[in-house]
Amino acid sequence: MSVSRQPAAVPDDAGSGAARGPRARTRRLMLETATRLMQAGATPSVSEVAEAAEVSRATAYRYFPSQAALVQAVVDEGLGPILTWKSTSADPERRVVELFDTAMPRIEAFEATFKAALKLSLDQWARRQAGTLDGEPAFTRGHRIDLLKDAIAPLKHRLPPREFNRLAQALSLIFGVEVLIVLKDIWGLDSRKMMSVAQWAAGALVRAAVTESMAGGNRRAPATAAE
Repeated sequence: MSVSRQPAAVPDDAGSGAARGPRARTRRLMLETATRLMQAGATPSVSEVAEAAEVSRATAYRYFPSQAALVQAVVDEGLGPILTWKSTSADPERRVVELFDTAMPRIEAFEATFKAALKLSLDQWARRQAGTLDGEPAFTRGHRIDLLKDAIAPLKHRLPPREFNRLAQALSLIFGVEVLIVLKDIWGLDSRKMMSVAQWAAGALVRAAVTESMAGGNRRAPATAAE
């Protein structure tokens, strides 16, 4: 999978009072450097980021002991406000719309970063299959699970656990950088049309889950009285 170049997006707290002191500044420098490299289409190693940031490798590995740890930190920076998203609505469909409205523009802004992270995940999978990953820490992904479960939380007591999880799983197929790959890269849609399709699909999934659950709850159990 090729990762396209993209203008560097600056993390929200870059240059703010959140990064004070030599250690915090060094970590911030490495994160900003890694973000710049990933926005340019690379999936850099810790050593490559250290060289680009003009930081010693020993220092770099103290902050990020593995490529997976480094990329995870950059991904979290890219996600930014998505990780703290909350809704006050009690309508699950409305909540899903709000989550998509918050998340997808941010994901698109850091599209190259998230594609580079996906590439690392795929590369590690291939090496694991080939038995060459050795003891390298795995890059894990999964923020969308908690976010989507939170978005449909009002349905938690309306849907059986299996159906609740199935809805979250179905929504996860149309949430994240994979949506950009399918709708923008493959279908050639622009941002507005991509968002429209994703929102439509998400709403349809929520409504289908609710309708299916209501239909199941209205079915009468077969008679079991003894003849």
